[in-house]
Amino acid sequence: MVENVSILAIENLQTHFFTKAGVAKAVDGVSFSVKRGEIMGLVGESGSGKTVTGFSIMGLVDPPGRIVGGSIKFRGRELANLPEREWRAIRGSKIAMIFQDPMMTLNPVLRVDTQMIEAVQAHHNVTRNEARQRARDTLGRVGIASPDERLASYPHQFSGGMRQRVAIAIALLNKPDLIIADEPTTALDVTIQAQILYEVQNLCRETGTALIWITHDLAVIAGLADRVCVMYAGRIVEEGQIDDVLDHPAHPYTVGLINSVPGHQKRGEPLRQIPGMAPSLLNRPAGCAFAERCDRSTDRCQLPPPMVGLGEGRLVRCIHPHVAERV
Repeated sequence: MVENVSILAIENLQTHFFTKAGVAKAVDGVSFSVKRGEIMGLVGESGSGKTVTGFSIMGLVDPPGRIVGGSIKFRGRELANLPEREWRAIRGSKIAMIFQDPMMTLNPVLRVDTQMIEAVQAHHNVTRNEARQRARDTLGRVGIASPDERLASYPHQFSGGMRQRVAIAIALLNKPDLIIADEPTTALDVTIQAQILYEVQNLCRETGTALIWITHDLAVIAGLADRVCVMYAGRIVEEGQIDDVLDHPAHPYTVGLINSVPGHQKRGEPLRQIPGMAPSLLNRPAGCAFAERCDRSTDRCQLPPPMVGLGEGRLVRCIHPHVAERV
């Protein structure tokens, strides 16, 4: 039985990029928590701050970016601005990340077995044969046929989708307490994607591993996540249980995302889209960042909207939420 305990708690996280053009507030006041065994979706369009949030948790934000405020607590330990030497014992063992580009994980000049065995032995006192067996079994779990043969291959001998499966296998190797997945199934066909989703769900259920799944694909989140946070312009604008948010979205931006998914229209109707563009993070409005694109905005939206509760764990950052439509 998985304990109902938060393994990760983020409070008012702020990650800014200091450029010649100004300060880009990529993540500006993000707060959420993830419990053991929970799968949380982090969704939003490109540029909303999802990936930077993941990189901030992993301590991978490079200059000119840096964490300027807030707290990231993992099992009660503060990770914000943790020294790099202390991160080495955490990354890959306690917290793992699956990158959108598998070549951010794989070394092109080393064989796959070398990389996977080193990943195991860096954190566990096991023999090379034991580490190799764990690597072989994990490759099989992510749908790679003939794992013994594939272990002896180099990354360039794999297709893009196969490389992504190897990167996912490396993240699963040490059964970490938390996995951050940044759109890891984008390059995979639907059959392998379904297999990967099934495996990570089993991992979370059996071992208590927590998972943050970063994506723009609401269809994936609908069948995978327990809870979802919707990001827009560096802030979370809605949070709640996945079924509640998808069935009864409260924030106008969430409504727009759901309506823009193909399949919601009758045959022959044009696809719906959210008008306009997201504001520049260098010059974000003082009030609601979505106001200029929102058909419910009023003069009150020129003031910063607070995050308000709607009951049952629902939170929304909006003065005019779609609460009337909820049943």
